[in-house]
Amino acid sequence: MNQVEDTAQKISTMEIRGAGRIARAAAEALRDHASKMEASSLEEFDSSLSRAAQTLLKTRPTAVSLSNAVMMVIRYQGGEVEAARQSVVDNASRFIESSLRAVEQIGEIGSRRIRNGDTVLTPCNSDAALWIIETANRQGKDITVLATESRPRYQGHLTIRRLEKAGISTELIVDSAVRSVINQVDQVVVGADVITVNGTLVNKIGTSQIALCAHEARTSFMVAAETYKFSPHTIMGDLVVIEERSPEEVLPDISQFRHVRVRNPAFDVTPHQYIDVICTEVGAIPPEMSYLIIKEKLGWELGKATGHQP
Repeated sequence: MNQVEDTAQKISTMEIRGAGRIARAAAEALRDHASKMEASSLEEFDSSLSRAAQTLLKTRPTAVSLSNAVMMVIRYQGGEVEAARQSVVDNASRFIESSLRAVEQIGEIGSRRIRNGDTVLTPCNSDAALWIIETANRQGKDITVLATESRPRYQGHLTIRRLEKAGISTELIVDSAVRSVINQVDQVVVGADVITVNGTLVNKIGTSQIALCAHEARTSFMVAAETYKFSPHTIMGDLVVIEERSPEEVLPDISQFRHVRVRNPAFDVTPHQYIDVICTEVGAIPPEMSYLIIKEKLGWELGKATGHQP
């Protein structure tokens, strides 16, 4: 099994999880593939690179970070194989470096909105959201975190381990307890899998309910998102595909039931009206500015995507 196939399997089974980690893993796999690929012509190089890209793209249909990462890596320059190879390698290295730097920048920007003594609620296991929380802690702010379990994959357990290591006071709650505790919360900080052209958020299932509770309680709702999590496709009206995962994640012994169907959507949709601010590496913006991020930062033009595509 080559690195592309291995990475695709790990992304599909959620051994590699989290939008940023998925994107970086895909970029690294494509870099490895381009470096080792034997191609006698540019057409052969194109064909092999496209197959590798498609293998990765099929793993998580909702994660725009994955498709954006793949697009950024394979938009190469060069009219012959070695130049194309080096361009892909450089693109991948540049994406990985900028992705890691973006998370740190988001941590600095978002932490300014967290005050000393705040209680912060965060669901799932978002690198960007946790960087905000950890940066606020490193600044000496006394904060408490409420982390949701984030069933059925229990990503919240990863979050509490990370916060434990950072020495941050944390409470773990079941997902359905959010409304019971929301009045104790000063800030909600969530990550993002997709942000659409109008600032709508697609994120881990349960996020929209948290946003609704925060809106009702007048609690600030902050999204932490690298710019490559904004969806260029939505600028042309495309809808975000909501991934449905295996029913066995919810009910392991489902084969015993003849008349029961399990629904397991991995993500839900939070309207932009419930979002106070989106913290990106280029600044904290209102959701209504998402269009400008897509147009100016991602460099996409209406009606076409420039450069090589899978």
